[in-house]
Parts: sequence; C-alpha cells; structure tokens
Amino acid sequence: MILPAQHSILSLTKLCPRNVRFYIFPFTVFIFSLQSCNVAKHLPAGEKLYIGADFVVNADSTVSKDEQERVEDQLAALARPRPNKRLFGYPYKVGIYYMIGEPKKETGFRASLRRRFGEAPVLASARGLTANSQLMSNVLENSGYFRNSVQGEFADLNKSQTKARYTVQLPQRYVVDSVSFVGDSTQVAQAMYNVSPRTLIKPGDPFNLDVLKAEQERISTALKQRGFYYFQPDYVAILSDTAVGNHKARFYVAVKPDIPAAAKVPYFIRNIYIFPNYNLATARTDTNRTEAYRPPVENAADTGRSLRRFFIVDSGRVFKPQLFNDVIGLRPGRRYNSRAQDLSLSRLVNLGTFKYVRNRFEPAGQYGQDSALLDVNYYLTPLPRKSLRLELSGNSRSNNLAGTVLTLSWIQRNFLGRAEQLTINGTAGIDLQIGALGQGVTNYRYGVDATLSFPRLVSPFKIRYDRRQVLPKTLLTVGYELLRRDSLYDLNSFRASFGYAFRTSNRIEHSVTPFNIAYAFIFNEKPAFFNQLIDPNPAIQSAAIRLLDPQFILSSIYTLNYNSDPRTKSRYTNRLTWNVEPAGNLAGLLIPLGEDEYRRIFGIQFAQFFRTDVDTRHYFQLTPKLTWANRFFGGIGIPYGNINVMPFVRQYFIGGANSVRAFRPRAVGPGRIGFVDSGILRQDGGGDIKLEVNTELRAKLGSLFQLAAFVDAGNVWNYTNETVGGLDTQFNKNFLSELAIGGGVGLRIDLSYFLIRADLATPFHKPYLDEGQRWVLNQINFRDPSWRKENLVLNIAVGYPF
Repeated sequence: MILPAQHSILSLTKLCPRNVRFYIFPFTVFIFSLQSCNVAKHLPAGEKLYIGADFVVNADSTVSKDEQERVEDQLAALARPRPNKRLFGYPYKVGIYYMIGEPKKETGFRASLRRRFGEAPVLASARGLTANSQLMSNVLENSGYFRNSVQGEFADLNKSQTKARYTVQLPQRYVVDSVSFVGDSTQVAQAMYNVSPRTLIKPGDPFNLDVLKAEQERISTALKQRGFYYFQPDYVAILSDTAVGNHKARFYVAVKPDIPAAAKVPYFIRNIYIFPNYNLATARTDTNRTEAYRPPVENAADTGRSLRRFFIVDSGRVFKPQLFNDVIGLRPGRRYNSRAQDLSLSRLVNLGTFKYVRNRFEPAGQYGQDSALLDVNYYLTPLPRKSLRLELSGNSRSNNLAGTVLTLSWIQRNFLGRAEQLTINGTAGIDLQIGALGQGVTNYRYGVDATLSFPRLVSPFKIRYDRRQVLPKTLLTVGYELLRRDSLYDLNSFRASFGYAFRTSNRIEHSVTPFNIAYAFIFNEKPAFFNQLIDPNPAIQSAAIRLLDPQFILSSIYTLNYNSDPRTKSRYTNRLTWNVEPAGNLAGLLIPLGEDEYRRIFGIQFAQFFRTDVDTRHYFQLTPKLTWANRFFGGIGIPYGNINVMPFVRQYFIGGANSVRAFRPRAVGPGRIGFVDSGILRQDGGGDIKLEVNTELRAKLGSLFQLAAFVDAGNVWNYTNETVGGLDTQFNKNFLSELAIGGGVGLRIDLSYFLIRADLATPFHKPYLDEGQRWVLNQINFRDPSWRKENLVLNIAVGYPF
C-alpha cells in the first residue's frame, strides 16, 4: 500500500519548483506519522468515535422543500457534541493527541503540547442521543410544528466510528389566525392597548415562540418609555387557542392580574441630583446634597412648576450646568422614559470626560392617586483633566507604504467647562515601500495638529437636530505636516477646518464641514524629480507637472454614512459613504480676475472644482463560515473656473493593498497609460474620475485563520484632455475596455484586536497594452521566474481591504 503512494509523490516532485519540493517530504512524513497512529486501537473498550449526524425528514405534503432544508439546518446546529476536526477524513487532532501520549504531570510540557495541538476523542453517547432528540422536538414545537416526532439512533460506519441518524416526522406548521389585546380600565392595560398597533404577532405568520418573547420585550420597553418604571416582560401574558382548526392559532395578549402594584402606575421624575466629582475616597463630601445648587430654569414656563428641580453638587463649579441640560434627557416633572435614560447614560459615557458613570433611582412618594415619583442620582467620576501620552504605532497604507509613527499627545478635558476636549498631537514617522525592489522612495513625516471638540453644535444661529440621538459634535482643527521624500522633494501641507458631525438615527451619520482650507506646495526638489518632468512616460511626466503649482483649496465638505441596522440578524448587511465637495465658489464670486485671467488670494491661485464620490459595500453571509463581500466605488472631480486640472491632493488612485490588488500602487492609469516600470513605486499622479469594483469570498478556518479568493477591477481617468497624456487619459465611452482587472487568493490571521492580511494577486487585463492584447490570462505561467517577477503582486496590510 505504501509503494504506490511513494511513487506518486516522487512523480509529483519532478513537476514542482525546487522551493515547493523542499516542503513535500516533511509534509509527507508528517501525514504518514499521523496515519500510522491508529486512533481505533487507542479508544476505550466498547466505545466508538462520533463523527457527526445526519437527518431523515419525513414532512407533511404542505411543507415545502425549502422549509424542510431550513428545518434540517436548524436541527443540525443543535446536535451535540461537535465531532472532532478532520483532514481528508482523518481526525488529525485526535491522532496528535494519542501520538503525544499521556503526560505524567498536568502542568508539564507534554500536557501543554497535547492541549495546544491535540484533541481528545469525541465518543458516541446514547444519553446524548436521547437529550438531542428531546431538544430538537422542543425546538420544533416552539416553531409551530406541534405533535412532531424526533427519533435518534446510531449508524455504525465501521468497528470504530459511528454517526447519529435522526428521523424527523414534520407535521404541518401552525400559523397565526388573529391577535387580540385584552384589557381593563387600569392605566397599564390602557397603555398596553395604545401600543398594540405595532405588535410583532401578525396574522398569517408562522407560530414562533421567539416572536412571542420578542413581543413581551417590545411591550415592556414601550411601557417603560411611557413611565412604567417597574414593568417587566414577564408581566405580559400571551395565550394561544389552537382549536380554531386548519392548523391556525388565535392569540390573546393581556397584563397579568397579579403583578406588583408599583408596576401598574406611571412614574414621574421629581428631582435630579448630579454628582460630577464622585470618588469612593471622598464619597461623603461629593454626595452631600446640602452642597447642591440649582441652575436657572430652562424657560419661563418652568417657574410655575414647584417639582421642577435640577441639583448639582459641584462646589468648585468645575462643570457648567448647561452641560447636563444638554446631556441628560430626563426632566423633572416629566414622566420617566427608559429611552431618555439610556440616551443620557450613552451621552455621559461618550463625552470622554468621565471615567465611570453610574446612576440610581429612588422612589419618592406619590405624585397623585394613579402615579408616583422618582428621584434620580447620577454619580460621575471624572478622568484627569490633563494628560500626556506617548505612543509608538505601526501602519500600512494603500500605496504599500509601511512604517512607524511616534505620537506625543497632550489632552485637556473639560477645556471650557462643558466637556470640550483639546487635543494637540506632535508626530514623527517613517514610511518604507514594500515590494519596490530597492528602487522605492522613503518618506519621513513630521507634523503637529490641534483639535478642539465640542459635544454640541456651535453656531451663531440655532441649528435644529434630533435630540433623541447621541450628542452632535463641533470640530475645530488646524494642522501642519512636512513630508520629505528623500530622493524627490519636500512637501509642506497646512490645513484648517470647522465642521459638525451628528446622527439622525442609529444607521445614518452626517458630517458637514462648511469651512475647509488646505494649502500644499513642494520645495527642495531633487534631480530625480526633474527627471520625471522629461520622462517619456506621459503618466509620470503629467504627475510631476501637477506637483509644480501650489495647491490652495477653499472648500466645503459633506459626508453621509449609512450602515445596516446593527441589531439586525439578517445575512445581508451593507454600508454606504457619500462625499460632496465644492471648492472655490465663494472666493470666485468675491475675488476679481487678475491680469492673467486667474483669481488669487495673497498671490496664490486657488482651486475651483466640484468633487463627489460614493463608496458602497455589500456583505452576504452565505454560511456561518463563508462571507461574500462586494464593493463599488465611483467618483468624479470636475475642475473649472480658476483651474484646468484637479489638484493632486484631490485626485483618485488605483492599485495597491486596498484597491486593485493585482497592480502595484498607483501603477494604473490614467486611462490607457500607466506606470509600467513596476520596479519603481510611484506615489504621485492619478485621475479625476475613478471606477472600481471588488468582489471577495472569505472563508473562516477556525478562530485564527481565514482564506479569501477575490477579483478586482478599476481605473482612473482625467476629466479633460488638457494633460500630457491627452486623449489617452480622458474618460470616454469605451471605459469598460480600459479597466484593469486582476484576482488572487489571500490568507488572513485574525488576532481579535486587528487582522493581518497577505493577498497574492495577478493581472487578468492590462489596460495600458494595445487593444487585442490586454487580456493576459493565456500568459499565466507560474513556472517562469520572469513572469512571476512581473505579474505576481504580494500585498501585506492590516485589516480587511473593504
């Protein structure tokens, strides 16, 4: 039996490259070592190895094929225990377990090795078979398959292995006929009736116990939002009547009659006490209510309500009272609302000012015959007002740059008394090019920036927003960066912005930056840069020419982020980001034309353009371990008025670890030209228009490793032909034939906090070749070293590409 196997392996090694042959022999030895460890002879007497379960479903004629498959998948997920992992049908971890042998000590090296790489055999158990059958029958019962039957037995495969076989009798499923809410004159019953139109129990839907439990939760949440502080989901009774006939059930929903009296009445807020300097060591002083002061009432209407009190214990007046008016959603004199309470806690936590946030409610007597009062206490432990942090981090960029950044951060919290945060960062870093074959450019970065964040909207006029969401932010940012490209030039960049970020729902976030200023210019040019100005490749020459003029941008930016509901259990999720940036319009109206027919500020020509792009991503969970991920990106920048071409800092690029991975960073386009001298990794240049499509299958191999197979396509083009490349770079109706297309495979290591990714790709379609020669699939030759050097691109990065 061994000789034929050896012969086939020897034949295979002749066909493999030398570096592959090196691994075949030890791998073969390892496999035969495991196979030689006969698992069967190590099993306890009379025991058999459990290898899984299968199902025989005998369904009623009314149950569709798809429904049967869904039920089978549901029951398969319930089957316990889980069988041992197998490789080519062999329980390799069990083999390792027995090959290592029984350790003498539980804390020794052998024991540690066995736990890490081995796995104890999973044995068949008749008791487990009975328990599984009962559990599966109960789950089917809860899903509306009344009077079902699940019988389990073992089916031996050989003398040492067996599997469980479950025979399922699946009757017709019960559906909802109608739902009625039964109430009385009590406030809680009337409140439940008022929220009944949003019931989750819908006529025609299948019977499902999970839906009934969700309905109890929904009613409880809705009542707590209406003041019923002590109401619990268990206080809702849902009765079913299955005697309707034709496999239908009527449902009756009511409040249980024996619930506590406190759960039957709504509660109103009496006083709110805030302790913003709470500390366990000084708790007695920090929570002394005699030290509390009451801020001014919110408006004139509040003065007539004696119960409207808002108390703060802050002897040093460290925090301005208006902060808590903004953050805390509960109000004295109003009904308790669980949603306002949850929002208040979320806002306090996300301020970044308090280390610990805790609250407590106290009954405070009767408000009337049919209601009661609560006092609310918020205990807030602040973070240090000033802090200094030194951080060393690694990074990888989309253009295959990798390096380190040293950041010194100074943070002052509660800067102006209302939880504002001032952050000043000083940075220094170095970026090296991966895969540049020794011809790349090394970047040195030095910078400083300051950001002042306000947890509210700061504006000379009132801006309305949805106060039921998290607090909006106002961001004021200024910064400077010096980028030294050691063999090319130095780049000075200045920026400043003022804008807002706010949410309108848990899925939609808006960012509005009405004032954004960017100014960049190169200096200290090196001979290598001047060589690019006369390079015969029009893409290289055009990119270098664009760098000569200073880039001065006065713009406004709007960004919309949309995400699927984070609470959804759907197998499909999606994300969308839309950016809009008009630039130079106001300055174009106010600044007159110069003698050269261009408008300037302080002698600097500013840019006028309109730029917009959309990035949409779609994820399909095909199985628990297989995901299909897709991305589409489309963007366009239109220069006009004061400029003829887009500023290089607002251009689009293609290629690299997060783009079309079969091509090196920025090595494609614009249009039919590109940086075909792939040994040198270019960093400047791009296009005004970008289209990109990516699709990727991601498979999990346990909790640590993942595999991927992907295809990417895309390119960039210029909006006009007023460039060195001319018509070859301009977007046209034949853009589909100018897409760069490539694909490959990837390995990912999921370390929980971050993911390390290695993607190996090769081009399928090269747009810079002559027509008729762009498809290069027939040229793939992994055995040719020159082909591998030119066409295999390895991208190493952190995180998913999309």
